[in-house]
Amino acid sequence: MRDLFWKDPPATPFCHQAFFYEDDDVFLNATERFVREGLAGGEPILVVLTRSKLESLRAALGADASDVQFADMDEVGSNPARIIPLWRTFVDSVGPGGSSRGIGEPVSSSRIGAALAECQVHEELLNLAFDGGPTFWLVCPYDASSLEPQVLKEARHSHPYLASFAQPTFPSAAYRPVSPTSTLRRHDLSPVPESASRFSVTGTTVGLARRNLQLQAMALELGVSATDDLISAAHEVIANSLLHGGGRAGVSLWVEDGFMICEVTDRGLFDEPMAGRVQPPSHGMGGRGLWMANQLCDLVQVRSQIDGTVVRLHVAFDGRQ
Repeated sequence: MRDLFWKDPPATPFCHQAFFYEDDDVFLNATERFVREGLAGGEPILVVLTRSKLESLRAALGADASDVQFADMDEVGSNPARIIPLWRTFVDSVGPGGSSRGIGEPVSSSRIGAALAECQVHEELLNLAFDGGPTFWLVCPYDASSLEPQVLKEARHSHPYLASFAQPTFPSAAYRPVSPTSTLRRHDLSPVPESASRFSVTGTTVGLARRNLQLQAMALELGVSATDDLISAAHEVIANSLLHGGGRAGVSLWVEDGFMICEVTDRGLFDEPMAGRVQPPSHGMGGRGLWMANQLCDLVQVRSQIDGTVVRLHVAFDGRQ
């Protein structure tokens, strides 16, 4: 099998590229070549894949694997909002004027429903996170043999550049540039089920809301640790809603697909899609609510339309003690 030829990236600081592959041999051939070319150019490289793919790539690289940084996508990307902070830390470590490479595969056939939607949001937000520099070439593999056509279509929308085994780097004609508000409006949320518990919160009833959440989570046997995480995250989000969303928040609580979901709504307009994906400074309290929610929850979804903002917190029934 001939090697995939990686053309030099376009003359843009951030090259965000989807690579479509159809079997494991093509995947390994392409990623190994990409890494080796980066090493030959003296570029720092971070690879974020599932454990089995990391092991295969390490084996293919042999002794050169010691010069590459690796991270397990199943751990880092369990909540997709935690991936951009990892890339940010890596790129910042390179220093001014340096260039770097990365391979990250957040989207796979195991991602469905809300988790898949948030991976697609993540892919779009990468274009905001690294807009204008520094020099960073990020390749996102997509398994064309297992992913649905609509998922591959979304990849063409979220990546300015594409590649495949048959065709090296080329611009995506379907790419949709993002704005601070477009991503928060583009992906619809599923309806709140009729069976959901619903109540409203004001500044004088925050304590009652926390107690209500605790009682309902305990009744549904979420678990002590998971319940504490959900209540802490919900408290941060509710506080933001009361401050910026008109002084009243609506709360809905239900169970779906192994998760307890708490949705907080308000009448405010939210236009900071990177909130929760950029660690706030240690001084001051601003910007910490969504960051904390993403550290505590298994998934956080944020959507904002002209009529208000919705934040959904997902915590899994995963046996936490």
